[in-house]
Formats: sequence, structure tokens, C-alpha cells
Amino acid sequence: MTRLVGAIDQGTTSTRFVIFDELGSIVTYHQMEFEQHYPHPGWVEHDPHDLLATAQSCVEQAVRKLESTGKYHASDIASVGITNQRETTIAWDSVTGEPLYPAIVWSDGRTALTVKQLTETSKLGVNALQAICGLPLTTYFSAVKLRWMLDHVPAVKNALDQGRLRFSTVDTWLIYLLSLCILLGFGIARLDAGKESS
Repeated sequence: MTRLVGAIDQGTTSTRFVIFDELGSIVTYHQMEFEQHYPHPGWVEHDPHDLLATAQSCVEQAVRKLESTGKYHASDIASVGITNQRETTIAWDSVTGEPLYPAIVWSDGRTALTVKQLTETSKLGVNALQAICGLPLTTYFSAVKLRWMLDHVPAVKNALDQGRLRFSTVDTWLIYLLSLCILLGFGIARLDAGKESS
């Protein structure tokens, strides 16, 4: 039996699903770009629904291409991995799976003041967390994005107070929703942030 591996590559400007053979060669893939949002200077956001929709569509289209070869079937895909755009973050409701705010992209600079305030609370300044994670405090990290959302987005704070807040990088949110698709029997391409769609 042929054993293939699929990979969801959810990047900063596009999403793709690549299917590899046992030797690591690309069998087929599908890629889609999605919209970037710049609500203020220095801010960069993505609509989490766009990230999910492009991941679902790329999987569906790549599998169609795979099966159209006549050589492979979707069942030949033994496993699927995921890689993502690093520190881009999503705050979401654990009950509905719905995002509570647009995804804040890794390159977003809105947390500069938050970083400044955090560095002022330690004698080590920007190196306050270096012993823990090996890196300086910067706007890049997801934790400062969470702090910013808790301070500025009431829906995020309310979800925290209700015990429903989940906060993660894009990969975890996608894994949560795509796993839910499979558990509910919808298939990869039939779930929209916790709700069945046509």
C-alpha cells in the first residue's frame, strides 16, 4: 500500500497543502493567498476564518488533484502535519471555536507599549525572560499579544472571566477545528469555525 504524507503550510500570505510520497518528493499540492488587513499603521491582522477556509480548500483541492492521477486515493495519505506562521495569534471561544478578535500577525507592532511596560517591571529589561525562553522581550511574541488583547478587547477579557478563553498560534486553532470536523464526521472541508456549512 502506498503511504503518503500531507502537510498544511499556513503561512503569512498564503496557505498550501502539499502531499509527499515515501521518498519525500512532492506528488501534488494546492496553494491559495488570503487577504492581509492593516487597520492602523504598524498593525497587521488576518481574518481567522480566511485561514481556516484556505486550509480546508487547499486540502480538498490537493486531494482532488491526487485522485485525478488515477494512481492514488485520499486513503493513501497516512498522516498530516501542520506548520504555520509562527507567532501569529488567535484568541478564541472554547465552546464555539469562534475567534474573539482578528488574528494578530507576528510582524504586528501594536504591542510596543506593552513590551515597554513589561521591560520596565524588571531590572533585566528586555532580557527579563531570556533565562526562561532564551530570547528578549519583543512585539513578536504571542504572550504580549495576549496581554494587549486582555487590555483592549472586551470579548477576550470576558471569555477569560467565563473560563472560555483559548489562546494560541494559528496551528493549534486549525488543529482544534479540523479535528472537530473529523470527529463530527463533516470531513475536512465542511466546518466553518465550529459550525457546519454547505
